[in-house]
Amino acid sequence: MRLSVIIPTINEAKRIQQLVKHLNNHGGNELEEIIVVDAGSTDMTCQLARDAGAKVLEVEQKSRAIQMNIAAAKSKGDVLYFVHADTLPPESYVTDIEDALDSGHTAGSYRFKFDSKSKLLGINSFFTRFDALVCRGGDQSMFITRELFASMDGFDEAFVIMEDFDFIRRLKKKTDFHVIQKDILVSDRKYENNSYLRVQIANFLAFSMFKRGITQQRIKSFYERILDLSYD
Repeated sequence: MRLSVIIPTINEAKRIQQLVKHLNNHGGNELEEIIVVDAGSTDMTCQLARDAGAKVLEVEQKSRAIQMNIAAAKSKGDVLYFVHADTLPPESYVTDIEDALDSGHTAGSYRFKFDSKSKLLGINSFFTRFDALVCRGGDQSMFITRELFASMDGFDEAFVIMEDFDFIRRLKKKTDFHVIQKDILVSDRKYENNSYLRVQIANFLAFSMFKRGITQQRIKSFYERILDLSYD
């Protein structure tokens, strides 16, 4: 296995260096590269990522779907691993992915755990162990073989939000989606900036709008209106 890690970013200077170093330190010989694909950060994200050992691609489009597709096209690995900047995968991430592939799973994610002692967030984390679309999300990261990713034509670039839900929904029509029963550590910053109830309502309504086929711009506008997504 040759693993390409892909991290879409915009203004993630506070977290990107820790993540890249963590991935490098535990990547071993199977880690082909770490690609940070940045969409116009105005902080030190790109420089810090380079200093930590990542390749950096700078793109104009502020769209995770487009960013990840561009990075995937330029990557060298036969397995792609998409990771959000506000997460830390287990130290065993390479062997976890290898074991999943050896068991016949060509795509999957982790369950997650928030970096918080909140019991309410613990309940959210618990449900990510189950194989249901509503329990998924980009923060859980995603591994996928290059061959399968290509057969899916990548992420749908019409999606400006919830591109991961669309991708997994389409993927599950072709093959199984495996949940590795280990935790990826996820920042609770969205909940810190907003109340627990407010985030839960926003997530529920956004998912409902997605399922009903509401336009991407309406979902994005709603989500950005109801939540404070500025992370200082």
